[in-house]
Amino acid sequence: MLDELYGKLNSSEKEDFRRLTNYLLSHTYLVRHEYQPSQQMTLPNRDYQIVSRLFPVFQEYFELSGWRLEKDDHYGIISLSNTYAHNRLQLNRFTTIFLYVCRLIYEEDREEVSGTFHMVKTSTQEVIGKMNTLELLEKRRTTQKERIDAQRTLAHFNIIRKMETSPWDGDGNLILILPSVLSIIPNCNINTMKAELEEFKITGAENQKEPETGG
Repeated sequence: MLDELYGKLNSSEKEDFRRLTNYLLSHTYLVRHEYQPSQQMTLPNRDYQIVSRLFPVFQEYFELSGWRLEKDDHYGIISLSNTYAHNRLQLNRFTTIFLYVCRLIYEEDREEVSGTFHMVKTSTQEVIGKMNTLELLEKRRTTQKERIDAQRTLAHFNIIRKMETSPWDGDGNLILILPSVLSIIPNCNINTMKAELEEFKITGAENQKEPETGG
């Protein structure tokens, strides 16, 4: 079946197929629209259009390799996951909290998003501020490196998008939370995520306790 589907592609489509299979294996998510900081506008994502148009051949290829390719036409998300739960990235604590807080912000503001882009605008400072409000930062200041690394990681996987052309800045960026955050943390897992955030808060508080001494 795959040979038949692939054989119908022209040379240009075959090159796109090779390029985008590797892209998906590296980045996991594609979204239908992309914000272009240089133009200060949101435009259709050509790569998403290609994978969507050739979806059966991509899906068949990944299925044979032990991967599941899925497409959400409402929110405009293409996502790739391993059926054997292999090759999963383990996020560090701070990046995980940053992701979870982005998901909370998305949930709170998604109803106010107009149009068909399904993106929520926020900022580094708003995310960090919410972390502080939720007492998730173990009563310490975060470092620039932590903030930059977390944002770069989530941007690599097309979970957030920087709105400026300037480099990532730990002191603050305007960012867009992309609808792919709904795929990594779907609605049915919101309560589980909130429970994990409470656990982060508890373990963080425990880490702040003074060590006991013998008497």
